[in-house]
Amino acid sequence: MSDHQIPNPIVLQRADPCVLRVDGQYYFTGSHPLYDRIVLRRAERLEDLQAADEVTIWTKHETGPQSQLIWAPEIHRVGDAWYIYYAASPTGGPSADEPGTAETFNHRVYCLECTDADPLTGTWVERGQVDTGWESFALDATSFVHRGDQYLVWAQQDLAIEGNSNLYIARMENPWTLATPAVLLTRPEFDWECRVFSVNEGASVLIRDGRLFLTYSASGTGIEYAMGLLTASEDADLLDPSSWVKSPEPVFTSDPSVGIYGPGHNSFTTTPDGETVLVYHARTYTEIVGDPLWEPNRQACAQVLPFVDGEPQWGTPVALQRPAPTSTEVLPPAGLAS
Repeated sequence: MSDHQIPNPIVLQRADPCVLRVDGQYYFTGSHPLYDRIVLRRAERLEDLQAADEVTIWTKHETGPQSQLIWAPEIHRVGDAWYIYYAASPTGGPSADEPGTAETFNHRVYCLECTDADPLTGTWVERGQVDTGWESFALDATSFVHRGDQYLVWAQQDLAIEGNSNLYIARMENPWTLATPAVLLTRPEFDWECRVFSVNEGASVLIRDGRLFLTYSASGTGIEYAMGLLTASEDADLLDPSSWVKSPEPVFTSDPSVGIYGPGHNSFTTTPDGETVLVYHARTYTEIVGDPLWEPNRQACAQVLPFVDGEPQWGTPVALQRPAPTSTEVLPPAGLAS
């Protein structure tokens, strides 16, 4: 077991955190509480991300399909380019000025590309909507490259299946185009996946020790939020649903003993020494005023994920070592840095 401690939160008020380590630098993005922009920050250490300058690299459109609720951006490096996958909704859904007036969410998945060396100062180009094969609520795209092929995993609603969203996988022709039809990997079926809402979303993929570990999050976005797991052999056909084994129980859940609730929507990175790090968001209190969607205090956290004999030891969320806000005010990027 590792004794390496990462002081949490690593970034305040950034839900759906995605951390990518490239050339000794950590790149961070996540959902901005106003859901109107995509931001990046960079640091040599995870604990320095909170104090790092935050750069807005894209803002929502004034009108049209990318004008509301910019959710869950993820940064990826494919070949010599940077890519960000994110979800956006058209005008007519809920807005920051009118919380609580939501129509049915109508998100789709989109892609940005940057071919410059520095993604914080480089030019980002819209590659448009990722066509997943049918038009319905879609979000939380993640990507990974395995044995030379790029794959996309995302959440989408199938109106023929009860629930809000399921997880799908496809191989990609290029970073914004699918090469194969969508394959259903998992749908909400267990009680812990169907609390408040029936949801499978927020996937992330870790390849290690001859296996693929695909985490995802389920249920509503309050304290009921929890993480599940699918696993597959690295030699398997990843587009065959039978290649994946789903855990019937969640692997990472709230821990009232340390005051951490609703951990989920994770990503993976590594320490400088190569240890796997689990990155996730969590809340620090149970009484949420109003719609949880507009409550900004989902803090980005990280902790080393130990492995024993090839098996991840998920454990529980660690207690915060840094102060976190309790008001619904959206803080400036470096608020409460330590």
